[in-house]
This record gives sequence, structure tokens and C-alpha cells, in this order.
Amino acid sequence: MTNGREADGSSPADPADRHGTGDREAVRVDRVMDGLRAFGANYTEFTRRFATWLGLHSTDAAALVEILYAEDQGAPLSPARLSERVSLSSGATAILLKRLEQAGHIVRTRESTDRRVVTLRSSPDIRPRAMAFFGPYSERMAEAMAAYPPEEIQRFEQFLGTLRSTMDALLADEYENGGPTPPAP
Repeated sequence: MTNGREADGSSPADPADRHGTGDREAVRVDRVMDGLRAFGANYTEFTRRFATWLGLHSTDAAALVEILYAEDQGAPLSPARLSERVSLSSGATAILLKRLEQAGHIVRTRESTDRRVVTLRSSPDIRPRAMAFFGPYSERMAEAMAAYPPEEIQRFEQFLGTLRSTMDALLADEYENGGPTPPAP
């Protein structure tokens, strides 16, 4: 599961370039990918701790975070879109939403002219609690990014956008049915 390297850690590059630029680039790619993986793991841990802090199951907290984030972006979620974001079936998402609604963390509204469309909103009580929990995280991330010039942040944003598009395409194509065909034993 390395990036740009064989399972034994060797580079698939030309042997003549074993210690050249190709190998250094492969090591750099590995470090970047490891950093992204570690950041994702840390973010998952923040969500797990948010769940514990609220007394929720981690999946419920992850769904609540998605609902809050979507609201912050000005694009509140429907139950179907939330189902995609948290990788649950529509039935499991309906049960999850019932739990969050009964706990007073979310409300379902009908804001569209099409009254069949349900919009998920955070309750007025949960937003201040979420801000209290994630406030230090947001402040520290903003401080960390402020150390870089806007041009670097813009390039990194483009880089992350490219990685996300690549991952979205992989999930939609090669991994649509769970993954590629396993090699024969």
C-alpha cells in the first residue's frame, strides 16, 4: 500500500535511477500520502471524541458533523445526500436521523417548493456546543495556514482538489462495486 513503490519497498523505476530523482520523488510522494492519511486519521479521532463528548455513537456524530458543515457551506443536506456522505443505506440513515432528531440535535424541514424534499438542519441547541468543541481546532488550523503565503495555500488547495477529483473518479469507476477484481491466487 505504498505510493509509487513495490510491496517490498523497492522503486518500480529504472534500476539505473534507483538513487536518482525518481527514487527521491517516490519517497516524497510516500511522505505526502502518509501525511494526508495521518491527517485523515486525526480528523476521524476528533469526530470520535466529539461523539464521546456528546454521548453519541461515532456514526451519529459523523453525520451531525456533515450536517453542520453543509449548513456552514450554505448547502444543507437532504437525507439522501447525507446517506452518500456517511456511506449508509437509506434505511440506516433514516434510523440515524430519527436518533439525532429525538436527541434534539437536528430538525428536518421542508424548505423547497417541492414539499417532498426534506432538508436537514442542526438544532439551535447543538450549534453552540459544536462551535465550543471544534472552535480550538478551527483556530489552530487557521493559525497553521496563516504561516504560508496565499499563493502556496492556493496551490495546495488546487493539489487537494486534484487528489479529491482523482479519488472521486476511482470510487465512481474502478471501485464502484467494491473494488477491482482481485488477482487470481
